[in-house]
Amino acid sequence: NMLRDEIKAGDLAFFYHSSCPEPGVAGLARVASAPFPDPTQFVRKSPYHDAKSTRAEPRWQCVEVAIERKLAKLVPLEALRGSPAWASSLLLARGNRLSVLPATQAQWDAVIEMEEST
Repeated sequence: NMLRDEIKAGDLAFFYHSSCPEPGVAGLARVASAPFPDPTQFVRKSPYHDAKSTRAEPRWQCVEVAIERKLAKLVPLEALRGSPAWASSLLLARGNRLSVLPATQAQWDAVIEMEEST
C-alpha cells in the first residue's frame, strides 16, 4: 500500500542488496514514475501472476526507478544495526519484507555518513 499510496515520482530511495553474502545499501535511486499496475500480475505464465488481480482492480503496483549513484562502498546491514538512527527501523525487525520501507532523513544522513566513514 505504501508504494501505491505514498511513493511519488522524485522521491529518493536506497538501492539495497539482500539475499546475498553481505546485504546492505549499495546505491541511491530516485523514483522516476508515478505508481502503476505491475503488468506481470496479469500474465498467466509469469511467476508473478496473480489470479485474483484484475485490470479493473489490480492488486500489485510498481514504479520505475533511476539510479542516482552507486555508493563508494557498500553500507552493510551490520553497520545499520549499529547505527542509532536505524535502531527503530522496520528494516531491522524480523519478518519484514524489504521491498518498500520508509526511511527518515536521519537514516538517510546516517547512510551517507557511514559510506564516507566505513
